[in-house]
Amino acid sequence: MTLALDRVGTPVVPAVTAAASVPLVTGGELDYANLDHAASAPCLAEVRRAVDEFLPYYASVHRGAGFASQVSTKVYERTRDVLRRFAGARPSDAVVFTRNTTDALNLLARSVPRRTSVVVFDTEHHAALLPWRGPNVQRIPLPATRLEAVSAVDEALRACPEGPRLVVVTGASNVTGELLPVADIAAVARRHGARVALDAAQLAPHRPISVRELDVDYVALSGHKLYAPFGAGALIGRADWLRAADPYLAGGGATKSVRRNGEAVGVAWQAGASERHEAGSPNTVGVYALGVACERLSASWDAVIAHEEALLDRLERGLAAVPGLSELRLFDGGVSRVGTVSFVLTGTDPGRLAAVLSAEYGIGVRDGAFCAHIAVSRLVARTGEEGTQALRVSLGLGTTPEHVDRLITALRQVVARGPRWTYALVEGQWAPSPDPRPLPAFLR
Repeated sequence: MTLALDRVGTPVVPAVTAAASVPLVTGGELDYANLDHAASAPCLAEVRRAVDEFLPYYASVHRGAGFASQVSTKVYERTRDVLRRFAGARPSDAVVFTRNTTDALNLLARSVPRRTSVVVFDTEHHAALLPWRGPNVQRIPLPATRLEAVSAVDEALRACPEGPRLVVVTGASNVTGELLPVADIAAVARRHGARVALDAAQLAPHRPISVRELDVDYVALSGHKLYAPFGAGALIGRADWLRAADPYLAGGGATKSVRRNGEAVGVAWQAGASERHEAGSPNTVGVYALGVACERLSASWDAVIAHEEALLDRLERGLAAVPGLSELRLFDGGVSRVGTVSFVLTGTDPGRLAAVLSAEYGIGVRDGAFCAHIAVSRLVARTGEEGTQALRVSLGLGTTPEHVDRLITALRQVVARGPRWTYALVEGQWAPSPDPRPLPAFLR
């Protein structure tokens, strides 16, 4: 276990890292520097303890008379209120538990009324970009400034035909960490009678969110980004479209009654938005873990933000001193961001560099296009480099100053003298060749 530290070294929130130490190709081991929180965050120690405490009572929910079923049902339903508070949602807002943000936004896409016009920036994560179908979908380029982004949404909404309208926007870019002007976009949307769906996958682990203060209609988020990697997420928002839509999944729990009418089967679906879209036995353990993580973060925001800002400042100053490094940015000028930074290094394949950082320095980062192919391709082209991939560093509660310093040292050493090991493409991915690192005992 490692402890996230604030500016003066006081523990903030204990986070269980992916591994206490990792082997190096050059011999020995190092404390794992997890700089890939934007992909999946480690499990909070408090979440792990809570799950261990709950597991003896785990049972089916809603449909069991046994004591364990009653406990599980209370845990499951109480977590809806936890998520409403965490998201600053309205009392009337539905909370539908899903697998993750992608699942939540696909659920919403299946629930919007017919002929709904959808406006979305083409630089979004694929979870927000791809679920929308039909001729009324406008995927618009993201301008170079936040003010122009708001104006672009305004212009796109003016061009929409009459009928329901929805703007889909991310809270924080999964490529650059930059914060988008969600409240300003929501204000424009309101003038056009449009609703707003917020992809909060990258925002929710780093900053408080509020449906009411931002004046958005829906929020989607993922437990595996929120230090609760047990396979649960949520869609939180207005219930009317969800109640009117066909169930996302057809099956038990979503049904009020099922009868045989001759050769046909007649089904009456649940009227409530949550029940209607949560068919099958739910991931009760994952839902509980998500709720515990949200409560822990809600009680610690000041310390969490201070910890991240100190590390981000350290990271940005260090990266600025690495020769040949170009940072990716959506917007011109200084825009606030969460602890995520992507970059390219002149003449260096991002995948090979990621393999070097892992094998020789015990550092985990992400390489590629981060499920935001249009954004990464466009931003890499702006730097003057060729290619469609980059390297991403993302900070979180498991990050320490030593991890950041190790990354900067590693980058400077690789630029100065190159890797100390040999690497080859193995099934399309760079890897040490040979790779003497032993796997953990449970995989041997």
